[in-house]
Amino acid sequence: MKNFLLLFIFLSFIPPRAFTQDAGKGAELFKQCMTCHGQKGEGIPAQKAPHIAGQYEWYIIKQLQDIKAGIIRKNPVMLPYLNKLNEQDMKDLAAYISKLQ
Repeated sequence: MKNFLLLFIFLSFIPPRAFTQDAGKGAELFKQCMTCHGQKGEGIPAQKAPHIAGQYEWYIIKQLQDIKAGIIRKNPVMLPYLNKLNEQDMKDLAAYISKLQ
């Protein structure tokens, strides 16, 4: 019971936005991705951009984080766009992309 109470107190100080994704905001962010990934995330081979529509949110976030960090994955084309995104932006973008078909 004590642990539950401590968890409740801790969680009460975290803003609700930290646990949610906004696919609407993700749709706005995705407009910058369309040039390479297509309007529906279908990918454009000529741009060397893969099909991303329908991927799992966790997978999209992981790829974005890895490219932004530049340690595991290097992508100089995407880096300028990713440098503008914070973690919440990545979650919102992933929420939108995962719903594309």
